[in-house]
Amino acid sequence: MIGAMRERVVAACDGASKGNPGPAGWAWVVADDAESPARWEAGPLGTATNNVAELTALERLLAATDPDVPLEIRMDSQYAMKAVTTWLPGWKRKGWKTAAGKPVANQDLVVRIDELLDGRSVEFRYVPAHQVDGDPLNDFADRAASQAATAQSAAGSALGSPEPPPSPDVPAKAPRRKAPRGTGGGSSSRTIKAKFPGRCVCGRSYAAGEPIAKNAQGWGHPDCRTAVEA
Repeated sequence: MIGAMRERVVAACDGASKGNPGPAGWAWVVADDAESPARWEAGPLGTATNNVAELTALERLLAATDPDVPLEIRMDSQYAMKAVTTWLPGWKRKGWKTAAGKPVANQDLVVRIDELLDGRSVEFRYVPAHQVDGDPLNDFADRAASQAATAQSAAGSALGSPEPPPSPDVPAKAPRRKAPRGTGGGSSSRTIKAKFPGRCVCGRSYAAGEPIAKNAQGWGHPDCRTAVEA
């Protein structure tokens, strides 16, 4: 068990599905006293939905942590959080039926999570996903789950695995626009020759036939477009 002899454990969990449904994986990470990733585990699920992956990640985290130690769980899944904090009591009262009278989706996982939550102190904290300078624990769990989904293999600190790499479909930072090159490039960096003289947002004029590019305020010098949008 993880978390023994500590007053409080901070952790994060996440799931990933490449296709929803598609190759899926789950991951959890437990922080040290400085809230840096200390111990983690990730695993494959074969073909599954994102919701199944999210719930599995939560179930594995609860199973791997000491029930006698208060736990803070950081998640970016609104579904998984609401399933166990908001909807679950109503589902139980209705005999595991939704408000529409339909069977609760992923009931086996929700029941297992309910059992693991019984009698323990757990605080759920929602954190937005895929944010530059976002929550580092959630980011770690996101990357580990993505790697497990893609590789379909287990990983973790107990296995001596290296830190999971950046998710290929989630840029670490917003890309910086490149300066336009001549008349080529995509639409966001396209330059054309001005048909008529005009005035750039910088206040300087440009002549007919001079290269110009579009920025948020209109057409103007390519260098001014880069400065505005970079």
